[in-house]
Amino acid sequence: MANLTSSAVQSAVDARHWRVVLQTVRATFRTGSFARGAELVGEIAAVADAAGHHPDVDLRYARVQVSVTSHDVGGLTDRDVDLAAAISQVADRLGIDGDPGRPQGLEIAVDALDIPAVLPFWRAVLGYVDEPPPAPDASPALVDPAGVGPAVWFQQMTAPRPQRNRLHLDVSVPHDVADTRVAAALAAGGRLVSDDRAPAFRVLADVEGNEVCVCTWQGRDG
Repeated sequence: MANLTSSAVQSAVDARHWRVVLQTVRATFRTGSFARGAELVGEIAAVADAAGHHPDVDLRYARVQVSVTSHDVGGLTDRDVDLAAAISQVADRLGIDGDPGRPQGLEIAVDALDIPAVLPFWRAVLGYVDEPPPAPDASPALVDPAGVGPAVWFQQMTAPRPQRNRLHLDVSVPHDVADTRVAAALAAGGRLVSDDRAPAFRVLADVEGNEVCVCTWQGRDG
């Protein structure tokens, strides 16, 4: 099963529901009640079992969030596009609308001079496990074995950087939400540190210099 680019997947899925975020395709459905959400989850389970391919599903009082990816190849494939289409058909049949601007992913980045020295500490203190690298040159990362907490990844530093924080957040949002999210952060008192790598990511900071990257899939397919 060949990996697909984020661009190809975003073009193939139903834009009323799905957005590519962090090598997954995600949807949020506005159900309005817990019972309605449970009904949707039951229908999703049925189509997933029929397909032999299963999403991660988060059921809340007024919404259901769904994330689909092919873990065995570390990315997105035709299986994910097909399952997303089947779930969209379920939502349409039940009369449940999507909220495509809501999906997002959160990661914590640790900038380290000696990654092998600091990574075991974070593995132990968080109770996390190593994430299989998607590529030989990928940065090492830790993930919550329960699939709940944000991933922690380690960025190689080449020199000390005492003038800046060495922990920052990466907030991955739908490609058509990033500009709005950045504008809101700037209007709320933030400042733009760098947009050299936009639209892949832009670095923002609060008034005390604490940094966050607003990220999208764009600019990464190559």
